[in-house]
Amino acid sequence: MEALSEKAADYFLKGYNCAQSVLMTMQERWGTSNELIPKIATAFGAGIGRCGSVCGALTGGVMAIGIQYGTAEPSSEKRLKAYGFARELYRQFEARHGSVLCRELIGYNLSDSAQLEEAYQSNVFKNKCPAFVRTVIQILLDFEI
Repeated sequence: MEALSEKAADYFLKGYNCAQSVLMTMQERWGTSNELIPKIATAFGAGIGRCGSVCGALTGGVMAIGIQYGTAEPSSEKRLKAYGFARELYRQFEARHGSVLCRELIGYNLSDSAQLEEAYQSNVFKNKCPAFVRTVIQILLDFEI
């Protein structure tokens, strides 16, 4: 578990965003291959396109749940398992970190160019975000996804 959490944090520190880092790590864990990953996760970083909304690590985790438990059928019954895992991931993440919102987690409004520059100067992405990526991986592994 710790090795996968560190792998995800390493992806992040190498330049992938938080959503990509989580999704790529889980894809490798499952031995799946899809050229859309990490592309599909790109715009979810920094709280959805630097809006500071839901943490990208969390949205990457929700996408991972969809890959493992999603359905291509229009059946609400088949969605229930994915919904349950997504809800539990959300709740556990919020309980551990006090929020699910990027701007609250890191203390900067990334949609404001001055605050974005301050965030880079403060090294908040290196100091805080790897922990969020690790948390999501740990929770997903606890689900035995």
